[in-house]
Amino acid sequence: MAARMILVTGGAGFIGSFIQAELAARGYQTVVIDRLGEGDKWRNLAKHPPDRLLPPAELDGFLAETPPIEAVLHLGAISDTTARDGDLAWATNVELSRKLWHWCAAHAVRLIYASSAATYGDGAQGFEDDASLDHLARLRPLNLYGWTKHAFDLFVARAIARGETLPPQWVGLKFFNVFGPNEYHKRNMVSVVKVKHDEIAAGRAPRLFRSCVPGLADGEQRRDFIWVGDVADVVLWLLSAPHVSGLFNVGTGQARTYLDLAHAVCDAAGVARAVEFIDMPDALRGQYQSFTQAPMQRLRDAGYAREFTPLEEGVRLYVQRYLRTGDPYA
Repeated sequence: MAARMILVTGGAGFIGSFIQAELAARGYQTVVIDRLGEGDKWRNLAKHPPDRLLPPAELDGFLAETPPIEAVLHLGAISDTTARDGDLAWATNVELSRKLWHWCAAHAVRLIYASSAATYGDGAQGFEDDASLDHLARLRPLNLYGWTKHAFDLFVARAIARGETLPPQWVGLKFFNVFGPNEYHKRNMVSVVKVKHDEIAAGRAPRLFRSCVPGLADGEQRRDFIWVGDVADVVLWLLSAPHVSGLFNVGTGQARTYLDLAHAVCDAAGVARAVEFIDMPDALRGQYQSFTQAPMQRLRDAGYAREFTPLEEGVRLYVQRYLRTGDPYA
């Protein structure tokens, strides 16, 4: 019996390569669309090479062959929240997504795509993963990345409202603050966990931004931090549940402070808890989310039942199983 084929865009990236490893371990045939470049990004795939690895320029030709794909996991994106090239971000995050949506609808192929918690902006409208046009129209992302992700969520909502042909399963996943191995190529966009670990490894106290919100103490900014293994588990569950479609948050449902995170990294690294507060860079002012928390009831109602990894345990896994070893890759 032939292995089931999954196409993973962005499959050499952070979340994509972790999911690709889990797919390979389960016997799936994986086709990765991504660029490796000249750095160490190839190491994200070193332990679990895909069956095929194609650059984005060859995607159209591959799809024209009408390969027997079971599902497309569309994780490739311009994901830098400080990105400034609007044309590139739109072409990658919106037009490419539209192309895959139409191809999956035409060929009855399931599509799971990455949205983002950045679509919620400053959280003034809450964090409900409501896929209705009325709700989505009220959201105001704070940066180019969040806006392009939001634009594709709106495209999907409009296609549904117009009664267009849809992929047999479609799922948008609003990822919150994901951390874990294989993010090292992301440079200034690596997780706060990795940054704090590196500061500790260099013999310094972990540094946190001072609060810019009146009445909010330094270090009390809260985010919904989620271990990458939990993200992969949600995606694998969705592949096993083809009847489930919709727009879903992917977080833990519990916001934790940056001070909690810094202390967890200290504990995992075996050093005394200590934190230094610094001013927030001007480039981040007005684009910084001081609070995010993912309501998870829609995913629970859809049937996902596993518990999420507590922050302290996820940080311990990342630090002790990966960052403090000779081989930090999954």
